Amino acid sequence: MAKKKPFVLRIDPEVLKAVEKWAADEFRSTNGQLEWIINKALKDAGRIKKNPNNK
Repeated sequence: MAKKKPFVLRIDPEVLKAVEKWAADEFRSTNGQLEWIINKALKDAGRIKKNPNNK
């Protein structure tokens, strides 16, 4: 597993509340949900390669 680097994120409270609810709905942690959102956005924008094993 790749080493992860912690960092501070300032986020609007309403946005965080929505992400927390979304994470709970999908049985993920808030951090895991944010990672998923960021990775999906990067793949969709062609910024990182799409892994055919991870859709």
